[in-house]
Amino acid sequence: RLSGLPQETMMKPKIGVQLYSVRDDCAQDLLGTIRKVAALGYQGVEFAGYFGHSAAEIKAVLDETGIQCCGAHVGVGEFTDEKFEATVKFHQEIGCPMAIIPWLPEEMRNTPEAVAETAKMFTDLAKKLEGTGISTGFHAHDADMKPLSNGKSAWYGLAEGTPSDFLLQYDTGNGLAGGADPVQPLKDFPGRSRTVHLKAHPIGIVIGSDDVPWKDVFEVCEATGGTEWYVVEHEQYIDMTPLEAIEHCFQSLSKMGKI
Repeated sequence: RLSGLPQETMMKPKIGVQLYSVRDDCAQDLLGTIRKVAALGYQGVEFAGYFGHSAAEIKAVLDETGIQCCGAHVGVGEFTDEKFEATVKFHQEIGCPMAIIPWLPEEMRNTPEAVAETAKMFTDLAKKLEGTGISTGFHAHDADMKPLSNGKSAWYGLAEGTPSDFLLQYDTGNGLAGGADPVQPLKDFPGRSRTVHLKAHPIGIVIGSDDVPWKDVFEVCEATGGTEWYVVEHEQYIDMTPLEAIEHCFQSLSKMGKI
């Protein structure tokens, strides 16, 4: 094993799904889609928008189904001074533990200087959220893994410029698409991957029939003792519906012993 930790110290993460995977279904019927996801066996959902529903409506369906909110992707604009209080209140009400920035405009991450400024902003946001019960972090896309003019990617610059409680949500498919090693970004920042996106590569293939070295990914995540949630994301579809795709991913993870 990678860590040399005794087996009993290794935590088995729960399995959630990023609802962007079923975004068209959610746009038509968010609450009904949550019920369908719960029926597939997933333990958690990570939100990507609320489609006009109130926090009370969402909390009610979470309670009804027994599925947890394992996090949410929340745009950086939702944390402005004008929106901060309402954003925090909403996510507290639905029981969201992690509000993760899903994406950044290019000008906030395309130079070492821009990355340093963004890291400072993230640090300030993490501090502002202290005591709210909500953590924040950043989700990796392929462009974030590519070297900038200083030879260091935005992902590494943001990681090194933020505190240890700022979450680094690695995405296996996006990482490989950006030319990153499939496990090194996880190994380099142990304990900061409380939530990890499981995405196949090439993107569009179902987990388990792709070229991600899943055994190595799971071993790194579980050996550090820091990963609480594996979050399935399947964003492109080949010969199946979105719900069928995430069902196949769930079945593959079950066969791998992750359920």
